[in-house]
Parts: sequence; structure tokens; C-alpha cells
Amino acid sequence: MAIGDGKAISFGKTETGAAMPVSGRASMIAWAALLSAMLGWMFDSMDLNIFTLILFPSVSQLIGSTKPADIAHISGIIAGVKLFAWGVGGIFFGVVADRVGRSRTMVITVLIYSIFTGLSGLAGNWWELAILQALASIGIGGEWAAGAALVAETWPERTRARALQVMQLTFAFGFFLAALVNLYIGPIGWRWVLVAGTAPAIITLVIRQFVPEPERWQQARDLRRQAGVAGRADSAMATFMAIFSPAIRRRTIVGVLIATTMMVGSFSTINLVPIWFHQLLPPDQAKLALKKISESFMIMNVGAVLGYLLLIWLTSAIGRRWSYFLIALGSALSIIYTFTQVRTVDGLEAASLVLGFFLVGGYGTFAAYLPELFPTRFRTTGQGFCWNMSRVIAGAGPLVTGMLVGSLGSLQAAAISIIWVYLIGLVAIWFGPETKGVPLED
Repeated sequence: MAIGDGKAISFGKTETGAAMPVSGRASMIAWAALLSAMLGWMFDSMDLNIFTLILFPSVSQLIGSTKPADIAHISGIIAGVKLFAWGVGGIFFGVVADRVGRSRTMVITVLIYSIFTGLSGLAGNWWELAILQALASIGIGGEWAAGAALVAETWPERTRARALQVMQLTFAFGFFLAALVNLYIGPIGWRWVLVAGTAPAIITLVIRQFVPEPERWQQARDLRRQAGVAGRADSAMATFMAIFSPAIRRRTIVGVLIATTMMVGSFSTINLVPIWFHQLLPPDQAKLALKKISESFMIMNVGAVLGYLLLIWLTSAIGRRWSYFLIALGSALSIIYTFTQVRTVDGLEAASLVLGFFLVGGYGTFAAYLPELFPTRFRTTGQGFCWNMSRVIAGAGPLVTGMLVGSLGSLQAAAISIIWVYLIGLVAIWFGPETKGVPLED
């Protein structure tokens, strides 16, 4: 599906004089911005999901236990800390990106998540692993908002949503890369899998040098300066508080709620899958479990890619709100089916396709929606807050799920308890505006 043909993009003017890309064709700068954002988000995903894949062997070794309940409990704590740090980092760097630029912020965040993912391989106990993963997650959280704003502000209105969803689709490829790394490096040791997470820094930083700040952001910044805005009115706190102004507050709340639904549902469920494989296989089949988990995540990401591709068409055909509603409903139903009907290793591997389609592919629903909710002057602050506040809230999901495994006595019962969170998103989406076909606000 074509989303541009290399010709220059033109800029119009809003009533305030800010640059506004009119319906046209993507420039070379827009393509470079998309490529850099795709690579940043792909490797962001790889480093994020590497831990999920080495969860059982790493936690098992560090706590000296192979009991699923013990591992679910500790891994839930680590996952919760990761998500909290991910959210805090995303909110912080969202404000940074609105003030110093999208490209500059992406460079900083990619360095952070690459370095601390690699250092996680040196952890001597589970809480050191939690701290290092949290530091990596600060960078992981900050990268998405900057990248999404960079794409939104360089692509023309007609193809903007498609470009954003193509960027979001690379999350699945990062998931797939993590599975490949685990499949081939995992047998050597889980520490080396984490060390492999340092690779993104080199590739991504080189590309970042060729991506300028969006003209749209530069003009919004210059207009603010020309208007004589200074002091407190131009402070980082003022930028942050703008997303809670009366005209924007409702959009911010809806953005947080719909993102939280997807985050809690997907992370809480997916974190249980590796533990389930180990539970289904005898203790002496650890190598087979590693292989099946890696294969399952690859299959999951095939499903995710299919989900993203469907949403590229669906959000344009029926709008942002209906697309989200259908995917959220499908996510809840897929969890019910998987955790009530599947009872074998092969069955769980096959069900991963459906889980990937809805739980991971569903992120494509707000890849286009969140950037469209906020004006340029605080776009990354707004979309970053929604995306990352949901991560802070979602941090409790894996922790609570891990505790439920012990209290309810089974992974299946804990997973089924997750589906109730989808009711929040199914209702909240109708309180937000439909942004299909609406130009970005400057």
C-alpha cells in the first residue's frame, strides 16, 4: 500500500500563522523521519520484549526457584517496575521533546534504553535486574512520543494516519527480533540475550543525524517566541499543564483510558504465556520450552502484523473510534478463548496468532489517534502523557496478575480476570472526538 511517492510536501498556514502540511505527497525528509521512527520503535520493542522472553530462566536463576507461583510473583514485580519507569520516562521526555525537539529527544532515549538493557545482563540478583530494566524503560518510554510526533508533523494530512500505523507496525518486528535473538543466543545464556540489546544504539544514532526537526514544530516554537511568551508562561510546567486546560482535558482523560485498557490487557496476558509453556512441559524440557516460547512469540508477531495491516485500512474506512471498539472487544474475546479452550503446548502456540492479532496489533488503534488529539505546541506532551500514564497504571497489571496466580491457583483463572479492564476502553472511546479526516491543530 503506497503512502507517498517522494514529491515535496507543501505547507499552508493556520489562522495563527503556524505551518500546516496540506494534503500532498511525502518529501524525502518525511520518509527519513518515518524510517528513523520505525527503526527507533522496532528496537524499542526488541529491548522491551527481550526481558519477557528470558523472564523464566533469569528470575528462576536469580531467586533459586522453579516454582511458577514464585516466578510469577517476582516477574510481576519487575514487570510492574518496568512499566512504571516506562511511563515516567515517557511523560518526562514528552515534555522534553516539545521544548528541545523530536529528533534530539529520540537520540537521547535510544541511547538510554540500549545501554541499560545491555547492563541488565550484569545483574547479580533480582532487584538489581529490576533497577536496570527500569532505567532502560525510561528511555523506552520516551522514544515513542517523540517518534510519533516526528512522523505526524512531517507527513501530509492525506497519508498521515497510514504513516503512523506503519511506524507502529514495526513494534511487531521488534517483538520478532527479540524472539530471534532469544532463539539463537538464549541457549548460550539469558545474560547474553540482554547484552544483545545494546545493538540498536549504533544503527539508530547514525540515521538520526540525517533527520531535522519538523518544520511544523520549528514554526510553532518561533511563533511562541515572537509572541513574547516568556518566564512561567513558557516553562516546562506550563507546557505540561496545557494538556489539562478546559479545552483539552477531556481528550487527555480519554487518551489515558483507552491506552490503559490496551496496556493492562496485553502486558498482563503476554507475561503469563512464557510461564504457561514451562508449566505445560516437564522440568527437564527447559530447552524445548525456550524453543516453543520463541516460536510462539514469532507467531504472535505474525498475528500482530496482520492486525496492524487491517487497522491501516480500518481506521480510514470506519474511523478511529469504531476501529478501537472492535479491536478492544476482539482482545477480550481472544483472551477468553485462549485461556478456557487451549490446554496443550501446540494449542497455545497456535493461539498466539490470535493473541498477537488483537493484543499487540491493537496498539495500531491509537498510534494514529493520540497524535491527532493535541495541537503541535504540546503534541508530544499530550500523546506522551496518555501513552505513558497508561504504562504507569498498567505497571500494577503484571504485579496483580502474578499475585492472582498464587491466590487463584492457576494461570488461566488469573488471565480471565484481566478481561474486565476492556470494559473501560469500550466505554471511554465514545467520549473522545472522531479525528478521521480532521487536519492536525497547530
